[in-house]
Amino acid sequence: MRNKRTELTINHLERNDGVPFDASWFENSQINRSAIERRTSSLGGRRTVKKEYQAAWLLKAISCIDLTTLAGDDTRGNVIRLCAKAQSPVRHDLLEAMDMTDEPIQVGAVCVYHNLISFAKEALEGSNIPIAAVSTGFPAGKISLEDKITEIKKSVAAGATEIDIVISRDLVIESKWQELYDEVALCRKACGEAHMKTILATGEISTLTKVAKASMVSMMAGSDFIKTSTGKESVNATLPVSLVMIRMIRDYYERTGLKVGYKPAGGIQKAKQALDWLILMKEELGNDWLNPELFRFGASSLLGDIERQLEHFVTGAYSAGYRHPMA
Repeated sequence: MRNKRTELTINHLERNDGVPFDASWFENSQINRSAIERRTSSLGGRRTVKKEYQAAWLLKAISCIDLTTLAGDDTRGNVIRLCAKAQSPVRHDLLEAMDMTDEPIQVGAVCVYHNLISFAKEALEGSNIPIAAVSTGFPAGKISLEDKITEIKKSVAAGATEIDIVISRDLVIESKWQELYDEVALCRKACGEAHMKTILATGEISTLTKVAKASMVSMMAGSDFIKTSTGKESVNATLPVSLVMIRMIRDYYERTGLKVGYKPAGGIQKAKQALDWLILMKEELGNDWLNPELFRFGASSLLGDIERQLEHFVTGAYSAGYRHPMA
């Protein structure tokens, strides 16, 4: 297992400080939906990994999870439980069987609402796991820009080291690109040293072309990550939308030399789905993006299914889902 595992270490990257607004970077973008869907529909059949290679990829996937709880009934106890699992995401006996007990396997971050940041900070003390907070009127974003800025600053002051903002979707729908740039840039400034993930809520954007343009504008304004969804829309992360956003990340990198991260969120519950996204990232952006500084899954139940698949790799049998705490 050890000599076949994927690398779990993180490279420290230059942050994206953004660039001046320039509509020429995206105004002529046109996305061919049928070509995008054809490319992503072939992914599962062309690329598969099995046995110890699959186990290694799944351990990589765990390191890229933003372990999330964004339920209306969240409590201090929920958050403490989540943080305990974040620090020990795989049972010790499974790690021992895979000869991985000396590896620092943990999730990419813990993601919570603002009022729960203090509980996460308490539970994660002594670890290096980032705390991500959803902000700016999550999930709808229907608050004033002034209130969005205030909310970001409060979350950073409370201990959040990553901020997931939601854009005003009407600016995308109405093609108000300069206004979108200004809003995201002000949010980026409010984040200070905290990294900012910009949620596009792609399920509420009518065309892939507008998804592409919103992606580019968000990166130009200084987003450290671009993210598909809040997880609250009727349609969340999909491979076609991901391919569009990933290719805009590549375009931005080729123009600026700056690497922006990507986060699909919502509806990713199975280990097989996680592998599809990792393979897509590897094929489109390369190995540099296969680490938690540049790629995250926004998920909660995904970890439970991955651990279940790892148990199958070790024992040859599937266990019941209820035996895994995050299933």
